[in-house]
Amino acid sequence: MKHYLLSVVQPAGAQPPEPDALAGIMRDVEAFNDELREAGAWVFAGGLHGPETATVLRPKDGDVLITDGPYAEGKEYLGGLCLIQAPDLDAALEWGRKAALATTLPIEVRPFVDQH
Repeated sequence: MKHYLLSVVQPAGAQPPEPDALAGIMRDVEAFNDELREAGAWVFAGGLHGPETATVLRPKDGDVLITDGPYAEGKEYLGGLCLIQAPDLDAALEWGRKAALATTLPIEVRPFVDQH
């Protein structure tokens, strides 16, 4: 089995859904996670705080500079992630489709490098 990263793409500056809508989304996400577990595809998943909470460490001249804030400003940011196992890209894309429907957000699917 290969590992794939399902990245939840969060639009920057977007208002969160109303509480009732958010509760429904969270139920759908939990059902998606349960389906992953039952299928043996679950590895790990979790949401992330906004990019304003980031700390960036950059190597420079044998030292490391530490700065607050995101690495890059953008219209979208990584809002969460899900690491799965799948036999191939087609299966991973099907899990990504289900994740997009559950989260109501875009999902980027990426394979890990050099897995056999």
